[in-house]
Amino acid sequence: MYNKRFVLNYARFRTFPHRSYSRQYTVNNTKVKLPGNYFYYGILGLFLISASNFACDRYYRNDSMLLKNSKVITPEEVARHNKRDDCWVVINDSVYNLTDFIDSHPGGKNVIVANSGKDVTKLFEPIHAPNVLEKYLQPKMRLGTLSKPMPPELVCDVYAPGETAEELNSKIKLRASLPALNEISNIYDFEYLASKILSKQAWAYYSSGSDDEISLRENHNAYHRIFFNPRVLVDVSEIDTSTTIFGKKQDVPFYASATALCKLGNPLEGEKDITRGCGQGPTKIPQMVSTLASCSPSEISSSKIDNNQSLWFQLYLNHDRNLTNLLVKEVEKLGYTAIFVTVDAPTFGKREKDAKLKFLKDQEGSAKIMKDKPSSDEEAGASRALSKFIDPSVTWNDIAELKKLTTLPIIIKGVQRKEDILKAAEIGCQGVVISNHGGRQLDFAKAPIEVLAESMDILKERKLDKTFNVFIDGGIRRGTDILKALCLGAKGIGLGRPFLYANSCYGKDGVQKTIDILKYELEMSMRLLGVTSIDELDESFLDLSSIKNRTVLVPKDTLSEMVYNPSKLIEILPKE
Repeated sequence: MYNKRFVLNYARFRTFPHRSYSRQYTVNNTKVKLPGNYFYYGILGLFLISASNFACDRYYRNDSMLLKNSKVITPEEVARHNKRDDCWVVINDSVYNLTDFIDSHPGGKNVIVANSGKDVTKLFEPIHAPNVLEKYLQPKMRLGTLSKPMPPELVCDVYAPGETAEELNSKIKLRASLPALNEISNIYDFEYLASKILSKQAWAYYSSGSDDEISLRENHNAYHRIFFNPRVLVDVSEIDTSTTIFGKKQDVPFYASATALCKLGNPLEGEKDITRGCGQGPTKIPQMVSTLASCSPSEISSSKIDNNQSLWFQLYLNHDRNLTNLLVKEVEKLGYTAIFVTVDAPTFGKREKDAKLKFLKDQEGSAKIMKDKPSSDEEAGASRALSKFIDPSVTWNDIAELKKLTTLPIIIKGVQRKEDILKAAEIGCQGVVISNHGGRQLDFAKAPIEVLAESMDILKERKLDKTFNVFIDGGIRRGTDILKALCLGAKGIGLGRPFLYANSCYGKDGVQKTIDILKYELEMSMRLLGVTSIDELDESFLDLSSIKNRTVLVPKDTLSEMVYNPSKLIEILPKE
C-alpha cells in the first residue's frame, strides 16, 4: 500500500500552485510565516534549480515515478545514509538516493551532502515546480516512501544567510506594500524596490559585478560620454520603432537578455513570467533564455502568450558535448529560433557580494555563515557553483562544430574586441553580442558601447554592416541608451537585470511595464532627435568626441548612483 500522507501530498502539489497558501517556517530558530509568493534562498538554494537544462537528455517524463517504488522506509534508515558516498534525502515524504546525482548538481556537492539523511522539504519546496523530481531524476533514484515523520532534529528549516527573522518579516511587509504599477516611472524604480524586498542572497547574486565592479558601473557610465546631434523641422507625428531580426519583424529593437536563476526573485514562475510579460502587451519583444534558467526550455516555451513570440536560447558549452548537442536539438524542436553561444565565461568572475554570503550546514543541522576559507570553489556563492558546468576549453573550432549541428542562426555572445567580431563573421556566424557579461567577468573590460563604436567602421569597410547582426547588452537603462546603440549600428539591444528586477517585484506585469517604459522613452527620444524610423539612424546623430576619455567629468546619473550598492568590507562580529 502507498503511504496515505504521501499520496495526499503528491496530489496536492501536483494539482495546486503554491500561490494560494502560506506556510510557517522556522528561520534562524525563529518562526516566520512566509506567503506562497515569497522566497528565501536556503541551504539547497541551487538544488536542481538548474538541473533541468543540463539533464535534457534525461527527460524522464514519467508522472507515475513517485508511485512506482512503494517500499516503506523508516526515518532511522534514512538518517544512516548521510555521507558523500551514501546520500539520501526526504522530500514530501518520498525518499531519494542522490549519491549518483551529486557530481552533476549545478549547486555543488556540499549543499546536498550537508543535508543528507534529512527531510529537506522546507528547503526544496519554495523554489521548485511540483513535478521537477519526476521530470529530471531517474526513476530509480526514488527509493520509496517515509514510514513516519523524521524527528525534528533531522528536518531542515528555511535559512536566509545574513538575515534575521525580523528582517525577513520586514521584507514580507514591504512586498505586500509595493506601489501600484502605474506609479513606476522608470527602470530604476524596479531596481530600488527589488533591493528592498529580495533576500540578501538573491540580491547579491543579481546585482553583483566582479572585483571592484568598475566594468559593472562603466557599462552604464560610458553612455554618459555620448551626446546627440538632433535635427529639427522634421515631421515626427508618426514614429516606427519596428525592426527585423533574423528575418522576423519585431515591434522594438530591444529584447530580454538571458539571466540565470529567475526563481530567486520570482519563486513561483521564474522565467515563465518573463515570457508572459514579453508577449502579453501590445508591444512584444524577444526573450533570450539562459542555459542556467530555473525553468526548463519546454516550460518556458509553453508559457508563450502569443505563438508569434520569439524565443532565443543562450547556450553554455558543457564539458560533455553530448549534453550540449541534446540540448540544442531540444530547443530547436521547441521552436527557439536562434542560438546565442556565451564565450566570455570560461570561468565565472570573482563576485564578492555573492561569495560573501557563502554558507554551509554544520553537522548538528544548524545553519551558519562560513567563517573559514572555503575548501573549494563550490562554497563560494551561487555564481561559483554554477561555473562548474561550463567548459573552459572552448575554442573557435567548437563553434564551427556547433554550426554543423543545427540550422538555427549561431550568434557569439560575449565578444569584446573588433578582431573577434571579424573572426565570428569569417567563420559564418550570423552575428555577435558585444558584452562583458554585465560587468560580472573581467573587471576593467571596456564598456560594450565603446567596443561597438570602434568596431562598426571596419564592418562597413568589409561590407558586413548590413548582413552581419551586431547586438549589444550591458548598462542600458534608458530609451536614450537604446537610441545611442542603434545610431552606432546595433541590430538589437539586450537588457538583463532590469527585467530580473521587474519580474521579482511584479511578475509578468512588471516585465510588460518595463517594455512599455522603454518603448515610450525610445519613441519620445526619436521624435526629439528628428527621426521617424530605425533605419534613419546613423553615427551622424552622435557626438563621440568624449567616448574614450574616461577622465573627463561626465554628468552624474543620480538615479543610478542611488540604487547602486557597493561591496562592503568584512565585519568583526562579537563572539557568542
